[in-house]
Amino acid sequence: MAETAAALNEQSAMIRQTAREFAEKEIKPIVMEYDESQEFPKELFSKLGGLGFLGITFPEEYGGAGLSPLESAIIIEELARVDPSTALGVAAHNGLCTNHIFLFAGEVQKKKYLPDLCSGKKLGGWGLTEVFSGSDAGGMRTVAVKEGNKWILNGSKNFITHGSVGETFVVLAVTDKTKQGAISAFLLEKGMPGFSVGKKENKLGMRSSDTCQLIFDNVRVPAENLIGSEGEGFKQALQILDGGRISIGALSVGLAQGALDASIKYAKERHQFGKTLSEFQGIQFKLADMAMEIEAARLLVYNAAEMKMRGENITLAAAQAKLFASETAVRAANEAVQIHGGYGFIKEFPVEKFYRDVKLLTIGEGTSEVQRMVIARNLLK
Repeated sequence: MAETAAALNEQSAMIRQTAREFAEKEIKPIVMEYDESQEFPKELFSKLGGLGFLGITFPEEYGGAGLSPLESAIIIEELARVDPSTALGVAAHNGLCTNHIFLFAGEVQKKKYLPDLCSGKKLGGWGLTEVFSGSDAGGMRTVAVKEGNKWILNGSKNFITHGSVGETFVVLAVTDKTKQGAISAFLLEKGMPGFSVGKKENKLGMRSSDTCQLIFDNVRVPAENLIGSEGEGFKQALQILDGGRISIGALSVGLAQGALDASIKYAKERHQFGKTLSEFQGIQFKLADMAMEIEAARLLVYNAAEMKMRGENITLAAAQAKLFASETAVRAANEAVQIHGGYGFIKEFPVEKFYRDVKLLTIGEGTSEVQRMVIARNLLK
């Protein structure tokens, strides 16, 4: 694999190598087993926690690895090169639930929840999407009503990563029906009375990533579990999604790179008409275009990550990176199957799974259409 033109320092290069070796040794042998069974690989995530990959960017005082947003992108990219499902779990755990707590929770809440999340002792989930509110997150119907020193939560959330295996959740709910966007964020723990897991989704791709519905039936949430101030949840969520888009961009780059790597290997080995596929100019051009677009996507993602490191506004950069990288990954996965021909359609070859996994990337963390809206809005304001 050709490395990116962006120069990595010694630490970042070492982290890339560690993530790559882990993915090849620990993840690659079990990818299809877990994809077929749709089981969540708990033991694998325990090992990821031991490496610090479930608390990548969080300070050591909370049990995190203290790495940079760029290094987080590199880790997710390398995991996705072998298994996008695993990378998705790492991205969601770090970038959504855990990051929401780190950025907006009080110090008591951070000390209570972050160490277990950063170590992987507990997995986190983030509840925003509902049956009737996807891209229109402001249309959510889950409500929280204050009663004394408790909030009474009712409603449901859909498509929640780690829905059944997670133990700590950040859940968004409407706290004032009379005001547009009066949404607040709450910390919930698995086992609270009235908090249950609904159906587990049977998905096209990312099948070992745990995706379930969450149901709240008069869940009594202590007042101290409110994150930040009442009514700030929607603003918090938008900031979380900005960072999450960098993660999905990195995941997209990794998946696309995995598809390209597999295609190069196959093209060199497969013979037709007395020569290898790699000798045909039609195949060479496909590989060239894939490599060029992947490198451009990688640079967009790394640029957004570096802007985040510097504390700059990343809304535009993250949307551009996520949009371009995810759509690049779709094209790469499609071309990879085409290069493999009939073998690209069977499960013995990795490109079949890349092709199924990739479509989520143009949907999750904001669809391609939403990204274009965000980009245009920032250009025109």
